[in-house]
Amino acid sequence: MSLTKIAGKLFFQGRQRELERHFTDAEGLQRRVFDYLLEHGRDTEYGRNHLFSTFKSYEDFSKHVPVNTYEELKDDIDRMRHGERDVLWPGQVKWFAKSSGTTNDKSKFIPVTHEGLQSIQYKGGKDVVTLYLANNPASRIFDGRSLVLGGSHSPNYNVADSLVGDLSAILIENMNPVANMVRVPKKSTALLSDFEIKRDRIAQETLNKDVTTLSGVPSWMLSVLVRVLEISGKSTLDEVWPNLEVFWHGGIAFGPYRPQYEQIIHKPDMHYMETYNASEGFFGIQNDPNDPALLLMLDYGVFYEFIPMDEIEKEHPSVVPLSGVEIGRNYAMVITTACGLWRYEIGDTIRFTSKNPYKFVITGRTKYFINAFGEELILDNAEKGLAAACKKTGAEVMEYTAAPVYMDGHAKCRHQWLIEFGKAPDDQAGFARILDDELQKINSDYEAKRYHDVTLQPLEIIPARPGLFNDWLKAKGKLGGQHKIPRLSNSRKNIEELLRMNQ
Repeated sequence: MSLTKIAGKLFFQGRQRELERHFTDAEGLQRRVFDYLLEHGRDTEYGRNHLFSTFKSYEDFSKHVPVNTYEELKDDIDRMRHGERDVLWPGQVKWFAKSSGTTNDKSKFIPVTHEGLQSIQYKGGKDVVTLYLANNPASRIFDGRSLVLGGSHSPNYNVADSLVGDLSAILIENMNPVANMVRVPKKSTALLSDFEIKRDRIAQETLNKDVTTLSGVPSWMLSVLVRVLEISGKSTLDEVWPNLEVFWHGGIAFGPYRPQYEQIIHKPDMHYMETYNASEGFFGIQNDPNDPALLLMLDYGVFYEFIPMDEIEKEHPSVVPLSGVEIGRNYAMVITTACGLWRYEIGDTIRFTSKNPYKFVITGRTKYFINAFGEELILDNAEKGLAAACKKTGAEVMEYTAAPVYMDGHAKCRHQWLIEFGKAPDDQAGFARILDDELQKINSDYEAKRYHDVTLQPLEIIPARPGLFNDWLKAKGKLGGQHKIPRLSNSRKNIEELLRMNQ
């Protein structure tokens, strides 16, 4: 019997049965999570200040606890970083995941508690394997090694044993020794801060290993895999790792990267499985390989609420629990977690495709959109439009960002797209027309603003030189890890910086 069969029976088979409750008792799972979080919150300064001990129901909770952004919790989190106990979660928190910043700060520092690691992040990682094995009973993933990309960490202020860094680095640092036995590269390499050095070392260390699984952000993993091919002299990964069978990916949309992966991995039975994990928590897993929607994970240390996106700008928007969501409506996600985030607006937007079980697709960010002229262009629109344009022209998009041109020298307004092509279209103007047409088909508000070119002129595409986006991230000290390119923005700050480097 293979190691995978043995591991499946010992560690994952029982969890497969537990996951069935997501289909039969979704609201019950969330009620139990809510009770657990509230019970622990009573022993914190935040819980005492907000009268947690008096709450009898979810309605009490939603009435007395405000929806928070990072700015509202920042001071409390900074006190926790300095070693204060029982602030947002019982005890002292020693790990903080460094995430992309806010309007006022370069970075956010998300508390990561012991309870959060176990009941959210590691539970999510286990469930990815559980669901994969359920769909692929002939798998042999544990008969080889798992290539896991990680970030780096550094000391947190002068607090003993306290560290701050990428979530992936925190997970690797605290990983079960048994899991470390099947993971590559070695820990010291995985936690290197210089991505370019790390990439070379990972390629060297994994070249002669029997890698069966990949796990990481598509853009950074692709960079590593290309380096593996360069060093090996092979043309496909099938020749380097013949038993490779799955890539568990998350962090950014996989669609724009799929053609490049299919160019270097020719195996017809290669699997791609999406996950939705972030510094703030682990939220969704693709449980059906034929359905791109993700299963919302309901029995972790995360309680969910949702704000309809058409109310997000209101002073008092509606906030509904899981039972109040509607299929097809766009929501901003609000989470309460075992890491001390209370009614925290994470900044991501999703749309439910099913309520039995609760499944969803990620549609973008509450701040990553273009609405300069009432066009309401969101990330989901952009990804679908680019996918259609690439399919019709044979082009491949590596990276991109877009922003409005509010008024040029001829008093004309338009969207400006800066795109780094892996394979440029033969006709760039034709690619732009197709993208523009697709966006109009997808988004009626965009279509209305483009009507007769009255409000919006046709979009403009500027080709980016190879490596531009990586150079931009490197200049900001954000190359590698979980850093992402901001895709859409009403502000021209990012695109102007990139254009100046695109020489």
